[in-house]
Amino acid sequence: MISPKEVDQQAVRNISGMNLVTLPAVGLQRGSELAFLRGFGQSWRAARKSFKSSRPNAVIAMGGFTSAPPVLAAKTCGAYTFLHESNTIPGRANRWLSRLVNRAFVGFPSAAPRLKNSHVTVTGTPVRPCFRPRDPRACRLQLGLDPARPVVLVVGGSQGASGINQMILEALPVLSTAAPHLQWFHLAGPNDTEQLKQTYGSLNLSAVVHDFFGKMDLALGAASAAVSRAGASSLAELAAMRVPSVLVPYPTATDDHQRHNALAFVETGAARLLDQKYGSPEVLARTLLDIIENADVREQMQKALSLWQTPRAADEIAETVLNELALTRSASSRASKSRAESPRVSPATLAPAIPEEVTV
Repeated sequence: MISPKEVDQQAVRNISGMNLVTLPAVGLQRGSELAFLRGFGQSWRAARKSFKSSRPNAVIAMGGFTSAPPVLAAKTCGAYTFLHESNTIPGRANRWLSRLVNRAFVGFPSAAPRLKNSHVTVTGTPVRPCFRPRDPRACRLQLGLDPARPVVLVVGGSQGASGINQMILEALPVLSTAAPHLQWFHLAGPNDTEQLKQTYGSLNLSAVVHDFFGKMDLALGAASAAVSRAGASSLAELAAMRVPSVLVPYPTATDDHQRHNALAFVETGAARLLDQKYGSPEVLARTLLDIIENADVREQMQKALSLWQTPRAADEIAETVLNELALTRSASSRASKSRAESPRVSPATLAPAIPEEVTV
């Protein structure tokens, strides 16, 4: 179940083998409270309708305003409920839902005490299996780049790309002089693509610029270093592929959670931090070149990134969900047997056991 936001719709465009439901949810913003409540109610009714035709045994919320209505609808039909919080600072939806779900999972240890739930497990944040260390030369060839020259990946994430784009535009004259051999793979978002192409071209730099790119594992596999926002999923992918990065937290992220995410990586030596407001072109250029041209620095950062790598995050979450359902099935079976053996209990009162086929 996803929101109508373009980033969600784009993410599932090529997915097969799943039933996808778009809920009419609207984020809570100042001045849009009525729209939020209306979207919440409509999403709850849509989730309940969906659950009536296909009753879930378990529902897991991955955060965001879309996740609350399905969890509430799931509670009414007796499903087990879970949530996963990927950021260091839990979002409002997950903070509220944590009181209601049976169990919670977190990507960062510091998030656990911020959730109001007595069953919290640190799993890391799941990434797709394709996110693993790759041969940079092979990835560069697939992207049409020179396999022998270093590559800087620039990505702003689903929002806030314009701030990073502007930083890069200001730093390119410095970098074109200091390191003209660098290659650039730049995911610019929808608004700045043409301007960036023109700037790279005018400086005679080798660059590939896309507004959106669906094969992030390939882009990361080609990268010597990245300039990135500090969303939890982006950090999990950087860690999985051991790509050293300069993190530029999105300055208006709720509760400044991206800065806290970035600091967790920086404190372990896995990344460098650059403030969007105060980072000068010279500082960005110097920081990038230190990572790219200093093999010892890059090796130390990659070792630190390996500590954040959690390849079994998805498996651990799935195993815990299935174990909870197995325990429930076992308890239900024992209760049913006990009631069946008691002459004082009517068969009409027996609770049905959870079916063997499990829907999540």
